[in-house]
Amino acid sequence: MAKQLKCGDLMPGCNFVAEGKDVSEVMAKAAAHAKKDHGMTAIPPDVAKKAQAAIRDK
Repeated sequence: MAKQLKCGDLMPGCNFVAEGKDVSEVMAKAAAHAKKDHGMTAIPPDVAKKAQAAIRDK
């Protein structure tokens, strides 16, 4: 089943949605978005953990 992460669940006001076939694909897209649009040069482990917990089935 496809997976989805809504950035707004972690960063209120952000409308970005990452979708993929699995958690790994969603996390890769979310990391690229965080670097590009939120200026994060690296994803801290606590943020990655929160992001992974926020991924839902689409």
